[in-house]
Amino acid sequence: MKNKKNLKFDKNLIAPCGMNCRICSAYLALKYDIKKKGVKMSYCMGCRARDKECAFLKKKCSSTKNILNKKIEYCFECKGFPCERLNGLDKRYRENYKMSMIENSRYIKKHGIERIIEKEYEKWKCKKCDEVVCCHNGICFNCDLDKLKKKERKYRWDE
Repeated sequence: MKNKKNLKFDKNLIAPCGMNCRICSAYLALKYDIKKKGVKMSYCMGCRARDKECAFLKKKCSSTKNILNKKIEYCFECKGFPCERLNGLDKRYRENYKMSMIENSRYIKKHGIERIIEKEYEKWKCKKCDEVVCCHNGICFNCDLDKLKKKERKYRWDE
C-alpha cells in the first residue's frame, strides 16, 4: 500500500541527472515562497517543469539534445554515463550535500522511478513535520524557517 506522504515526491521532480528537485533549496524556496518571509534565495521549479535540459550539465553534455528531444529521459540512458561533468557535480554533492545523482540514477535504472520516490521520501523526510529537509543545508523549510533565517551560509549543513 502506497504511503500518501510519498505523493510529496513527484517523478517529474527527478531531473535527468538524477537530482531530486523536491529536496533542492531553490525548489523549496519557491514552494514556500521564502523571499516573502525574509530569506533571499533563488527559486526554481525544476528542470522538467520548465521543460529544460539539466541545468548543471547542459553546457558540456553531448546528449542535451537527446534530453530536449525526449529521446532519452535520464542521463543513465546515455552511452557516456556517467560523464566527466556529472562525475564532478556528483562528487561535490556527495561531499557537501549528502546525496549522489549517480547513485540515484543507478537506482532508478535498477528499480524504477516509483522506488526512488519512496526511498527519497524516507531518506529526506523531516522528523518534526513529515515534510522534507533540504539537501543543501539539512533544514526543513516548513518548520525550521527561523533556523534558515539565522543561518549565515544558507547552502551548508551544520555539523
